[in-house]
Amino acid sequence: MSKEQVVQKKDPFGALKISEFRNLMIGRFLFIMGLRMMGTLVGWWIYELTNEPFAIGLIGLAEVIPAVSLALYAGHVIDVSEKRKLILKGVALYWVCAIALLVLSSNIGTGAFSNLQIAIGIYFVIFCTGIIRSFTGPSFGTLVGEIMPKDLLQNATTWSQGIWLSASVLGHAMVGFFIAGFGNTGSLWIVIGMVSIGFVFISKIKPKPPHKQETEQKTLESVKEGIRFVVQTKEVLGALSLDLFAVLFGGAVAMIPVFAKDILKVGPIGFGWLNAAADIGAILIIFIITIFPVHQQQGKKLLLAVGGFGVCIIVFALSTNFWISFAALLMSGILDGFSMIFRGTIVQLKTPDHMRGRVMSVNSMFINSSNELGQFESGLAARAMGVVPSVVFGGVMTLIVVTTTWFKAPSLRKIEY
Repeated sequence: MSKEQVVQKKDPFGALKISEFRNLMIGRFLFIMGLRMMGTLVGWWIYELTNEPFAIGLIGLAEVIPAVSLALYAGHVIDVSEKRKLILKGVALYWVCAIALLVLSSNIGTGAFSNLQIAIGIYFVIFCTGIIRSFTGPSFGTLVGEIMPKDLLQNATTWSQGIWLSASVLGHAMVGFFIAGFGNTGSLWIVIGMVSIGFVFISKIKPKPPHKQETEQKTLESVKEGIRFVVQTKEVLGALSLDLFAVLFGGAVAMIPVFAKDILKVGPIGFGWLNAAADIGAILIIFIITIFPVHQQQGKKLLLAVGGFGVCIIVFALSTNFWISFAALLMSGILDGFSMIFRGTIVQLKTPDHMRGRVMSVNSMFINSSNELGQFESGLAARAMGVVPSVVFGGVMTLIVVTTTWFKAPSLRKIEY
């Protein structure tokens, strides 16, 4: 029985009826939950070591340099490689990075190194995860396209985003409790366990060999073809560009450790919930859209959602009350999740099978660079103008980007699928 015969086209749970997709989503859930716990912990840990907002921004810079530099080459490698094996290698290397952080946080690390040396070690590990992520991030999206039939791609993309955000919610929220209860070292042991179990589920997927025509193409030509496709496909380029600039300036959530510790004074548990708030909002809207898809004026709604995101960032910056701050971040997640579905679906539907690796790598480069450069921009702006003014600045710039896009890019505003 074919994959198309297993499910009905309009079944909101159709994608989950394919066993390989279920294994991929379970494995990705555990893997992403572990990574989110590790990323959130590192932000808190660095601020504990340095008490310097700019040091948090450097985390983003350490990860974005290798991730963006290697993204296009990684796309070619993904297209000519067996997808499952490539992901498993990446997950295993992430496991090694978690072990390295575990050693730095243990009595061995704190006894042998100064706070500055530990911070440098953390930055080096994060730099390594950036290298790994340039290959693993796009591979997950590519594998979804390989597993799913065309008529289920939108449903699968929505579930994939929902699973990713579910893992982010739990990872962000739970790590605050784990830090408070078990410390950094105990939390990292849990991360290692999550990544290990995720590896097991992903290993159950059948090998996904590359398409033959791509194995005969030279690396440089392959990379150029991927870039040309994105540039020439206006809907894809417009959606990715909007995300790049809006999230670059709206990356104020990088300053959450400072808000939690020094402004709202809610400690590691409140820090965990503030980190989780945006993801909770995003997962709510994603599961709503899974059941009740949006069929009209997706481009216009995408722009309005990103504009609303900028407003939420400004409210968060000006708040001195935990619940108002939490609500602002929650709403920002709802609006961001809305735009994530539209962007992800556009990219999947517009991309031919043999180019998925390269296009997903360009997509990953846009997303990764905006998130991590946004984190660095937030740290730099916080040092230059103070934490609160820097976050307000980010929200205002997001609104300016959306307004400019609305009038200068009518083709994006008119997208429907």
